[in-house]
Amino acid sequence: MRQFVLSDFDFHLPEALIAQQPLSSRTDSRLLDGTQENPKDRIFKELPDLLQTNDLLIMNDTEVVKARLFGNKPSGGRLELLVERVLENNHVVGHLRVSKKPSIGSIMNMDGGYFAEFLGRESIETGGLFRFRLFDKQDSNPYQLMAAHGHIPLPPYIERSDNEADLQRYQTVFAKKPGAVAAPTAALHFDEALLETIKAKGVKTAAVTLHVGAGTFMPVKSESIQEHTMHAERYWVPLETQQAIADCKAKGGRVVAVGTTTVRTLESWAQSGQDSGDTQIFITPGFDFKIVDVLITNFHLPKSTLLMLVSAFTGYEKMMALYRHAISQQYRFFSYGDAMILKRQPLE
Repeated sequence: MRQFVLSDFDFHLPEALIAQQPLSSRTDSRLLDGTQENPKDRIFKELPDLLQTNDLLIMNDTEVVKARLFGNKPSGGRLELLVERVLENNHVVGHLRVSKKPSIGSIMNMDGGYFAEFLGRESIETGGLFRFRLFDKQDSNPYQLMAAHGHIPLPPYIERSDNEADLQRYQTVFAKKPGAVAAPTAALHFDEALLETIKAKGVKTAAVTLHVGAGTFMPVKSESIQEHTMHAERYWVPLETQQAIADCKAKGGRVVAVGTTTVRTLESWAQSGQDSGDTQIFITPGFDFKIVDVLITNFHLPKSTLLMLVSAFTGYEKMMALYRHAISQQYRFFSYGDAMILKRQPLE
């Protein structure tokens, strides 16, 4: 089998194709149908026509939290904290942007009138994130403080500040479990009406949870992709979803994953046998998929682990041809962009 390297996943993307704003309607996004021999240009609201009665549509029900926090060091210098995970005792770990790292034990004055005590840095083996204790005079917990004072953590390629519209549109309509710092973006194209149409066709739905971390945007730095270490993300596969998958497969149906986060969750469970935990699964061409048959996904960054995942799923040559088609037809890329639907290529 071919040994892929990082440059195999590079492509030129005109900057004008990077979506900076969502469309007025979720289902008006374009949908590139890559399930046939030749690509077909569709609109996302046509998705029910591509699903079958015995299919099981599985979505990630994580909820994006307002995890971007701003404040001042005791010296007055500005800092930005992007919370990656909430721990016990009001501790959080996250990414820190600051001119000079504060000293351990120092108290930050955060915008909105609460405080962050700097507790040090985690080991490089566990991600090298920075640890803080968030608190105020009302004994609020970190989730309450983020909800009251935080900002939606838009991806780095969206070159603007978050606004009120992002509170709704950078969130799926079925988000239930707070913890993500990035949206499962393929799911942003669904609205309640489309979900009802899909269910009326006899398609079952189920949910998993994977709290998407900021590491999803971290670049692969080594030309040898085998040297890359994936960031860890927390996932859950509920018992009812496990049973729904078994029922679907027994009836000859297809498991349709909404987004790469759903794929990573399901294939982590299949690989480890653990229905919850941290996953660092890295899916590259040659991966043997055990559960997912069809994938709905957005368009991903050049040289990204997500582009490697979709190339593994539907075949490298076909994937790159679909990207060339999308660019030539001026599809909108990345989080607020358009989508595609793919079927799994059998492993040779």
